Amino acid sequence: MGNQGRKTPRLVADRRYGKTAKAPAKSRAKTAARKPATPTRTRRKGGGGGSGGGRGPVAWIRRLFRWVLRLFWVVTWRVTAVVLLVTALAVAYVYAGLPDVRALLDGRARGSVTMLDREGDVFAWRGDQFGGVVTADTVSPDLRNAVLATEDKRFYRHFGLSPRGIASAIRINLSEGRGPLSGHGGSTITQQTAKLLCLGVEYDESEWESEADYVQDCRRGSLSRKAKEAIYAMAMEAKYSKNEILSIYLNRAYFGGGAFGVEAAAQRYFGVSAREVNASQAAMLAGLLTAPTRLAPTTNLERSQARAATVLRLMNEQGYLTDAEAQAAQNDPATLSEAAEAQAGGYFADWVMDSGPELFTRDTTEDVIIQTTLDQRMQRAAEEALDWVFENKVSDGSEAQAAIVVMSADGAVRAMVGGRKSRVTGAFNRATMAKRQTGSAFKPFVYATALELGYEPTSIVVDEPYCRNIPGSGQWCPENYDKKFHGRVPLIRALAQSYNIPAVKVAESVGLDLVRRVASDFGIDNELAEGPALALGASESTLLEMTGAYAGILNGGSSVTPYGLVELKLLGEDDPLMRKSGGIGERVIQQEAAQKLMGMMYEVVQSGTGARAKLPDRQAAGKTGTTQAARDAWFLGFTADYVTGVWMGYDDNTPLKGVTGGGLPADIWRETMVRVNEGVPVKDLPMIRVEPQPQVQQLPRSQPRQNQDRDRDATINRMLNELLGPATGGQ
Repeated sequence: MGNQGRKTPRLVADRRYGKTAKAPAKSRAKTAARKPATPTRTRRKGGGGGSGGGRGPVAWIRRLFRWVLRLFWVVTWRVTAVVLLVTALAVAYVYAGLPDVRALLDGRARGSVTMLDREGDVFAWRGDQFGGVVTADTVSPDLRNAVLATEDKRFYRHFGLSPRGIASAIRINLSEGRGPLSGHGGSTITQQTAKLLCLGVEYDESEWESEADYVQDCRRGSLSRKAKEAIYAMAMEAKYSKNEILSIYLNRAYFGGGAFGVEAAAQRYFGVSAREVNASQAAMLAGLLTAPTRLAPTTNLERSQARAATVLRLMNEQGYLTDAEAQAAQNDPATLSEAAEAQAGGYFADWVMDSGPELFTRDTTEDVIIQTTLDQRMQRAAEEALDWVFENKVSDGSEAQAAIVVMSADGAVRAMVGGRKSRVTGAFNRATMAKRQTGSAFKPFVYATALELGYEPTSIVVDEPYCRNIPGSGQWCPENYDKKFHGRVPLIRALAQSYNIPAVKVAESVGLDLVRRVASDFGIDNELAEGPALALGASESTLLEMTGAYAGILNGGSSVTPYGLVELKLLGEDDPLMRKSGGIGERVIQQEAAQKLMGMMYEVVQSGTGARAKLPDRQAAGKTGTTQAARDAWFLGFTADYVTGVWMGYDDNTPLKGVTGGGLPADIWRETMVRVNEGVPVKDLPMIRVEPQPQVQQLPRSQPRQNQDRDRDATINRMLNELLGPATGGQ
């Protein structure tokens, strides 16, 4: 009521919200300064294309990019975490299954053969060789360093994988036009060891067609295989020390030539232990790891030496060798030992493997040591003699072949050359595999039969025109090589000049079947001809058989079985499983007959068809042989100590031009025996020499066929029942 009559005051906003004080001048100025922001908001609202706002295309792209990055990060770290977890579990699983390191040092399947010569020195190997366990600490430091420099220079710094190495390998492969995983692999030594172990999967015959398929599968380079290899490598790094991994690698890696592990390789190529190899030898061994078969020094020494030079350079660059040491090794490259130069024993070793017991040679599942009869000095002598004759007396470009066998009188083979290329393995051996007609080289067995039946070297046979009617073939008239007839000639001259007609007449006189038996008993173990051409060497034989048969003459008339194996035992065992499977057998002719035959064969060399085989310092006896159309040429003979056989011809039976047994084969024989007998004391042949004048006894000039058959049957019975009698054993 007290307000009645008063004027009601006007209501204004600031009174509703309280009285507002006036802003100072500075504040009003600042407010005024901020007013231009209003037009900016107006432009954004109006859809203007300003660059500093958050609603334009650029801002949208930025927001999208940030969102993708955030999504990628969220997904990546989760996937990475899962991958790392799975990898860790896989590594742990593999780790749990890894065996003790000692069980991994030799994973090679047993089944090797090591051959020793007559002196006990190694000259050949067959099968996969393992020289014995070595470790990274026991091998030569040069060898360990060469392997590291070549295969994995960061070996002691990585965890089993080398990202830098993998990236480098991919870059090189792409630059060379290959796929990223083709060619260079960037594998560490640990990864290579995992591959050598086939990721722990052992060979099972029931699961694989062959061991070669198993090995091929182990070497696959697929992406999944690489992933498994990486896991296995990391598990190995966790389980074993670096030196243990390197030791496994050094023992399991293949170095060519059938050698597994550095010890076997060092022994095979250099004849020394892996503990003793020098820098140049170590570099050659390490260089083989990239391509062991192609780079093996027994395959191509120059190529292997070139690769070793690269390894030496790497060793120098990485500080393993000083400049002076590297240069010295470069100036003195590694060379092969004598045994390695023999190319794994050549024809002789192949023959021993083929003729030995299959269970302990071709199909052995054990490591076998075989002592043999080989004399490496004589082997070199035979090879050098063959090379010399072909270089000096055979026209260039000739494809004629030759073979040589040297043996002792008891059949022990001392040297064997099966062809002009002597340093081979698994090649066709013309000394043991080629069956060729023997020609006149067969005639000594005709005269051996006659001498055994009582004829003398001076007994007379008439060399005259002679024909026989051969059932089913018609008339057959043999001829002498000189196309002449020589009338009455003693047997010793008939053999020395290799007359054909006297040989046929003597063979028919004593009986072809008896000649056949004597030849067979001496070791010519092939189907012998049935007709009179038997006396002229129409039958086939190998050089080894013929040489063995001549050894029977030298030893006094007893058969021999050529042999090369002396003793066989398992590696690490002292007692042999078997001893020699050859040698002197039963007597074939009496010693006196053999000594007379030697005297006749001595005249072949002294004054007959074999004069070019005469030796300068000792007596020699032998016989030439040339077959029809000169398709084969032979010379076989002996001194007091050794028997040597030589064959020459073409593999396709092409006739030789101007060659007879008394020509080039006699030259090869002489060159061989001169070298073989170097340093051997001179001894005379155990022969009975005869006077050249003929005796009264004469072979029948002609007889009715019925009388010939009767006399032949009587001769056979007399020889079988009286002269040969029961076996008397060897002498």
